[in-house]
Amino acid sequence: MSTNAERVQSPLIQQLRFGLQPEQLRLALDDILEGWRRRELWATLGLHDVRQRYRRSTLGPFWITISMGVMVFALGLLYGQIFGQDLQEYLPFLAAGFIIWGLVSAIILGGCTTFIAAEGMIRQLNAPVSIYAYRELWSGVISFAHNIWIFVAVAWWFDVGVTWNILWVLPAVLILLINGFWMALFFGLLSARFRDVPLIVGSVVQVLFFLTPVIWRPEMLPDRALFLQLNPFYHMVEILRAPMLGNAPAFENWLAVLLIAVFGWVITLFFYSAYRWRIAYWV
Repeated sequence: MSTNAERVQSPLIQQLRFGLQPEQLRLALDDILEGWRRRELWATLGLHDVRQRYRRSTLGPFWITISMGVMVFALGLLYGQIFGQDLQEYLPFLAAGFIIWGLVSAIILGGCTTFIAAEGMIRQLNAPVSIYAYRELWSGVISFAHNIWIFVAVAWWFDVGVTWNILWVLPAVLILLINGFWMALFFGLLSARFRDVPLIVGSVVQVLFFLTPVIWRPEMLPDRALFLQLNPFYHMVEILRAPMLGNAPAFENWLAVLLIAVFGWVITLFFYSAYRWRIAYWV
């Protein structure tokens, strides 16, 4: 029969063992929901961040579109010749891949500085810390909205057919943002505690860019099945690129991205619930 002391200590022992209690989880979820309710705040902050990057320039945020367009055109001509590709098919493929990769990488890399960049606001503003993750996500969406016109122009020029598969674009963007949100919370939390994390993540993302079929086509890789299936970035890019090019996304791509979302959110909620209150001290 357990003693009163054991019954009193059991919640503490349980917290030390698992790092999470139902009350902590509830507070973390409340933080995320309250952050969503304050969308006017983080939407304004995200738009301000984009404008600040191009402050005093004549074209402002449209430099995002220009720089991406020049890169897509230049690399399309170069790698189209190197790989012996028909530009009619290769340039739309490259444009879609580059734009999607820009969204995914911006969310991940920006997520690493989610809380670090907001140090002053976190210490002075009485608001849910999740608003800074929403802020990074919204900045990425704004940049994506600028860049998508590059693909529209390329698709129009090379006569990429529009099919009913285009309807997959909206759910694909939604699931990417759901994944991006847990990445911003998780990597932002880790980076606030360990300042080497942004450098490590940046190096990993840079390497994965070359291992993901963005500038090269999947069929160029012999015996590619296992290599591609183990690359989460391939699935994230493909679920959106396929409908943009008029194709239906493969079931395994959607399954992989959904599994990434489920496992990512489970891990994120665990750490975010246990250590969210320490962010103000870490930054």
